[in-house]
Amino acid sequence: MLGTKIVGTEPDLLWQHTSGKIDADVLLEFVLVRLAGLDGGAGVLDLAADGLSVDVMPVWKRRRPCTVVLDNASAHVAKAFKGRRRQLVKIGVELFYLPPYRPELNDIELVWRQAKYQGYPTRTQTSIDAIGKVVDRAMPRHRDRIRGSVPNGVEAA
Repeated sequence: MLGTKIVGTEPDLLWQHTSGKIDADVLLEFVLVRLAGLDGGAGVLDLAADGLSVDVMPVWKRRRPCTVVLDNASAHVAKAFKGRRRQLVKIGVELFYLPPYRPELNDIELVWRQAKYQGYPTRTQTSIDAIGKVVDRAMPRHRDRIRGSVPNGVEAA
């Protein structure tokens, strides 16, 4: 499960369940497509960021800047993800890393905890598809609660 808690002028919760391992490539696609809104994802990042030169203006940029708060999970610190940092900045996506071993500083962890114990406390699913369906039924309640929260910034994981 990948998820992003957005707080700010338009609080929201985005999530995506996957059937395989969450690696740097999956995370990069999630950040680019679901969070940044870059159609085509990593496949067009080079074009959107107009290469790697920091002196060249980007071809595409988010209408509002975005800061992605990350812990130090292996996908978050992998070269395939962190190596795109300059390009992400050029399209308006900044990466902010929390200190090691401090996941409680990431607001999305509270959402995961609530979803796990309140959203679907009976965990008897026997397939990944069944788990995905239960998660997709539970997460809208959390999204509705977040959408009604007071805006104060943008955080994601």
